[in-house]
Amino acid sequence: QVQLVESGGGLVQAGGSLRLSCAASGRTLRSYAMGWFRQAPGKEREFVAVINWSGADTHYLESVKGRFTISRDNAKNSVYLQMMSLKPEDTAVYYCAADPSFFTIVADTTRVDYWGQGTQVTVSS
Repeated sequence: QVQLVESGGGLVQAGGSLRLSCAASGRTLRSYAMGWFRQAPGKEREFVAVINWSGADTHYLESVKGRFTISRDNAKNSVYLQMMSLKPEDTAVYYCAADPSFFTIVADTTRVDYWGQGTQVTVSS
């Protein structure tokens, strides 16, 4: 089975930056869209960002546009989330995801094929 393993989370001050990484193992996911979700305590998991198989197309949650950048390195079977100008409301567990469909990641979360275990991001005021 495919495994997705996130890293790079931590505690930062508001205005700071973090870079999250997600490495896939089990098989190559070059043909898959990959994305990031987050879940704060007591809240539903929400879509954050997605990138298509080639890296040419991306889509973001409105509140992170201009601050977060998703990228991928298919040679390393990995996806990244560069987070800048972090705000306390960005605090959440961040999950990596993969699915053949870009649309599924954006709009149909329950159908996503693969999930990582999550990495905690905490932004202090």
